[in-house]
Amino acid sequence: MGIYQIYPKKRKSFFSSFSLTTNLILINLLCFIVFSFLISSKTISIDSVAIKPSNIFAGKYLWTFLTSMFMHGGFFHIFANMFSLFFIGSLVEKILGAKRYLWFYLFSGLFASLFFVLMSLFWTADFNAYAVGASGALFGLIGLLVLLTPNLSVYLMFIPIPIKMKYAAPGILIVLWLISIAGNVPIGNTAHLGGLICGLIYGIYLRRKYPKKVQMLNRFFK
Repeated sequence: MGIYQIYPKKRKSFFSSFSLTTNLILINLLCFIVFSFLISSKTISIDSVAIKPSNIFAGKYLWTFLTSMFMHGGFFHIFANMFSLFFIGSLVEKILGAKRYLWFYLFSGLFASLFFVLMSLFWTADFNAYAVGASGALFGLIGLLVLLTPNLSVYLMFIPIPIKMKYAAPGILIVLWLISIAGNVPIGNTAHLGGLICGLIYGIYLRRKYPKKVQMLNRFFK
């Protein structure tokens, strides 16, 4: 008679049932709801969530480098970012793998926030502007795809024709910059630029370290 050892089945958590990109979207939505409620009820101030250069230079609210990545300025803001993250993030997750993708996503967002703060010192001279949103991390993903899959055809919001990633990325950046100038819309352009630079740097690194894999990847997106 054999002896069998029975191991209890591990319960899957709610988040483990989804891809990392889906989890990031859910976390962003949850944080948006919670932060919005806390701010509207005056339990916390916007300074404790959004990144603001004057606060950072004063050594205050340093955690906003992270929290600002998971807060958004309104429904359309979070819808546009999460819609983009679903498509772009899903592809990058498959290319990099979940673990590397997560670290790159977070690093891109943090770098974008740091770039936003530094540009207020060396360029914009606007120390009291707030920045929130996943756009910095998103532009990091976009910058990476510019170098790994430059010929990938993508659709941009309100544009019915496909555009290659190598043209779409700078195009989005320029259009957002023009909108912010012409319409006086508060868009974190320097944060977007910082995220894009971070993605391009990582893309250069991967192209040099894994040239054959990058070539194989590009055969699917001619």
